[in-house]
Amino acid sequence: MSLSREELQNLRKSYKLGELSEHHCAPTPKFQFEAWFKEALKSEIDEPNAFTLSTINKGFPSARVVLFKGFQEEGPVFYSNYESPKGQQLTTTPFAAATFLWLPLERQVRIEGRVEKVSVSLSDEYFATRPRGSQIGAVASPQGQVVSSREDLEKRFAEIENRYPKGTIIPRPAHWGGFVIVPTVWEFWQGRRNRLHDRVRYSLKDGAWIKERLAP
Repeated sequence: MSLSREELQNLRKSYKLGELSEHHCAPTPKFQFEAWFKEALKSEIDEPNAFTLSTINKGFPSARVVLFKGFQEEGPVFYSNYESPKGQQLTTTPFAAATFLWLPLERQVRIEGRVEKVSVSLSDEYFATRPRGSQIGAVASPQGQVVSSREDLEKRFAEIENRYPKGTIIPRPAHWGGFVIVPTVWEFWQGRRNRLHDRVRYSLKDGAWIKERLAP
């Protein structure tokens, strides 16, 4: 069954939960993000740390959803297989955009900036906190590469599981670790009535954050 144009045109919602003033935003985007993220946690939204990561693939955009796993001083951190398509794209063209969408709060946050690998020690520290199954999966999975079958993937998982019996430490593979986005632009979006949404952008200029209101 195909969707009709009328069905799509009628998919609309009036946003009315809040407002956002550039005069009341935190002085830095990190503080503003932390305030909003805490509210997202309290609201019990599913996966509030999920965001769309957009990279550049030979001049074309490429996007997928990943998980925000904390802040370094420079910006938000996420983890990945460095040999995956996104890992290779970030190595070749170290710039990315991140988009958080918290629909129950009628909010969106956009981040743009360059990307760097986090320290080996930070990657080791985080890997050690992962569930054992996730650790084995990170070793076994050639993320983003073609595999012959589900059975082949499960066989690789079993081989790694047998290699490291319960109670033994699974070392972080060298091809897996963290990235940090070092932002140059943040944008905070709050839905408003009549599509006159509030948009506040922080831009980094001469080492200082400049706040500006954008038209919706």
